[in-house]
Amino acid sequence: MNMVNYHAEDRIGFITLNRPDKRNALSPELIKALSEAFDRATRDEQAKVIVLKANGEAFCSGADLAFLQQMQAFSEEENYQDSSRLKELFLKIYTLPKVVIAQVQGHALAGGCGLATVCDFTFAVPQARFGYTEVKIGFVPAIVMVFLLRKLGEQKAKQLLLSGDVVQADEALRLGLINRVVSADQLEHEVREFARQLIRQNSAQSMMLTKQMMAAVQSKPLDEALDYAARLNARARSMEDCQRGIAAFLAKEKIVW
Repeated sequence: MNMVNYHAEDRIGFITLNRPDKRNALSPELIKALSEAFDRATRDEQAKVIVLKANGEAFCSGADLAFLQQMQAFSEEENYQDSSRLKELFLKIYTLPKVVIAQVQGHALAGGCGLATVCDFTFAVPQARFGYTEVKIGFVPAIVMVFLLRKLGEQKAKQLLLSGDVVQADEALRLGLINRVVSADQLEHEVREFARQLIRQNSAQSMMLTKQMMAAVQSKPLDEALDYAARLNARARSMEDCQRGIAAFLAKEKIVW
């Protein structure tokens, strides 16, 4: 049985965590399989938008318990190499040239919450719970912290990371951690409809450059960020999608992306 499944349908690439008996816990093997699936989705010309989902009751429960036991015998260098693999996966999702939507049908905890955090949009059922529980076991939510500070700001990130509290979906929505709470029987439909909306209405090139810019400008001084934005704007104007879009707009025609 594959730990991660991939297929494309209606221009949507579906990446599915498939370790339900272990609550889709993040083992090194699962992290590797996820990374490979996102590489495949990036290359897939039939997939314009990506949906990350999971089989079973939990979306992702965090680190694999058996691996946590093994980790206690690791050297600092071995732990660094392992941490780097998770860092690379999170960064890959965050900077993926395609929009990624997390479809959260169950609890997303610790590293599993981090997985949802680095996606561009997150839809969740009311029963889902979210939390970075690392501090409760003497661990540090180090990698996700970098992304969460960007997503929520320092005050809300501190609230979640230092308390280690698990919050309900409605509270996660209020904090800005997720985008929409949807009933379980409507979750898949709502995610697909939102993905189709992005596919129909938006240029793939424009969404790619917008994601790229949002990832880059936050670490730049103001003047550098503005110069980077001006150069990206100039680049966008010469792209085929921009020329098509402007031509359709001026001709008062509806463009099909």
